[in-house]
Amino acid sequence: MIDALFGSKTRVKLLHLFLNNPGKAFYVREITRLIGEQINSVRRELSNMLDVGIITSKNTDNKLYYEVNQRYDFYVPLRAIFADQKSEPLKKDAKSSEWQKTIKELAGLRVAVIAGVLVDGSASGVDLLLVGDLPEKKVQSAIHAIESAEGRELAYSILTYDEFYYRLSVHDRFINDILNNKHAVLTDVDEILSK
Repeated sequence: MIDALFGSKTRVKLLHLFLNNPGKAFYVREITRLIGEQINSVRRELSNMLDVGIITSKNTDNKLYYEVNQRYDFYVPLRAIFADQKSEPLKKDAKSSEWQKTIKELAGLRVAVIAGVLVDGSASGVDLLLVGDLPEKKVQSAIHAIESAEGRELAYSILTYDEFYYRLSVHDRFINDILNNKHAVLTDVDEILSK
């Protein structure tokens, strides 16, 4: 039934493969073995999926590798349809509030801004900006929790407060890209962003 909805069983198998392996790249012959389909139909569907933007490709060691585009607009709903569910998924609000609480509780955090894939309608290339004197292991643990909850890798940046303040004061392009796009401020201890 789902084959009829999505046009072909090869496309459905490809979506299932890519959406269950975010961050992992595959080459054509490997894909044909994994999904058990003919190479010509796999190539045709990969070409269609590249045109739509659901996957990306890169050339490494004279092989063309394909992987899911985690920044694709419909990545999350497609993942909900095709990804293997290991447990009952949390509601979006509960999931978001849980990792937001984890971020806010980081020791030494002075500013936290979410954007990109974490904020609907944001075109920012950065998903999370953390500012302060932060313990590296706790930050990595928090990032991993968010990535697990959201089902995708994050583009994040960590700055010291002095570096952030300087870059903000000189209207640094990196900072402006985040703040001029749709974003949400989770923490702003010194209210520097409201000045």
